[in-house]
Amino acid sequence: MSKRGRRSAHIPRTVVVTGASGGVGRATAVRFGALGDRVALLARGERGLQAAAEQVQAAGGEALAVPVDVADHRAVERAAEQVEREFGPLDVWVNDAFSSVFAPFTEIDPEEFRRTTEVTYLGYVYATRSALRRMLPRDHGTVVQVGSALAYRGIPLQTAYSGAKHAVQGFNEALRCELLHSGTRVRVTMVQLPAMNTPQFDWLLSRLPRRAQPVPPVYQPEVAARAVTYAAEYPGRREYWVGGSTAATLIANAVAPGLLDRYLARTGYESQQTPEEQPQDSQGNLWEPADGPGGPDFGAHGRFGNRAHPRSAQAWASRHHGLLGAGAALGAGAAGVLAARASRGR
Repeated sequence: MSKRGRRSAHIPRTVVVTGASGGVGRATAVRFGALGDRVALLARGERGLQAAAEQVQAAGGEALAVPVDVADHRAVERAAEQVEREFGPLDVWVNDAFSSVFAPFTEIDPEEFRRTTEVTYLGYVYATRSALRRMLPRDHGTVVQVGSALAYRGIPLQTAYSGAKHAVQGFNEALRCELLHSGTRVRVTMVQLPAMNTPQFDWLLSRLPRRAQPVPPVYQPEVAARAVTYAAEYPGRREYWVGGSTAATLIANAVAPGLLDRYLARTGYESQQTPEEQPQDSQGNLWEPADGPGGPDFGAHGRFGNRAHPRSAQAWASRHHGLLGAGAALGAGAAGVLAARASRGR
């Protein structure tokens, strides 16, 4: 069937994306819109939300902008009620909202660490709970957790974020086991991302002497968006890996975590900073949205587009692991036949 035929057969879904005002969340919301879905966009920054909603509509979907702080579980529950009231029963919920602080651990205040954890970890917990309250009675729905290579491998200068992503990983694994035990058709899956070219390096609170940057290789947010929408369509996989660097990091951490500790201790500070000095007036978005009243619309992309990859071979491999496995098996079988013939002198 042609791509056009598949798209025309798509039944519009009710989709929620948190953190939808910018970055990966925004790119993901727009991609769901391009599929013709009804997309509810949840975030704090109203300017970014409205711009994202316009993009979703221009792409072909319906959009509903819902200003909400995901660290407030009551507000998240009210948002879920509003979405179903205006768009109908939930089909997909994508968790992507986060905040953090770029700084050594000893320079992060306890309240800042708490706030990062509430947004980046508990925000996922609260949102997942609101989604499951509606999906489980209907025996239908998918929750996609947007993760990171940092869910497995912590790095210096990002203790708050690394800790929160590790927590999301553990929470999601435990929850997946419970859902499998119950026999429900509701699914949860996780998409582990590499460094992305998003505005986070301009809107996160930073106490670094120089401007923060992603550790190369860097990918465009649309790469993540394609992986997230695919995971929503095929949630049977427990997780998807995006980017060769994600695969390499997770494998290296499983095989030689001590060596990786030493490598990151030696390289992790320099690789996360540009030569430019950090602006002194940078307030970050930990407590207030960076795209609040009078603020700019940051969009989906950051300032690293000149070195960001528009696609990921690893993401393709993660989506087509069955095909690759079959190919490897056929290759191994063919090699075995050739070896047997050679041993018989044929």
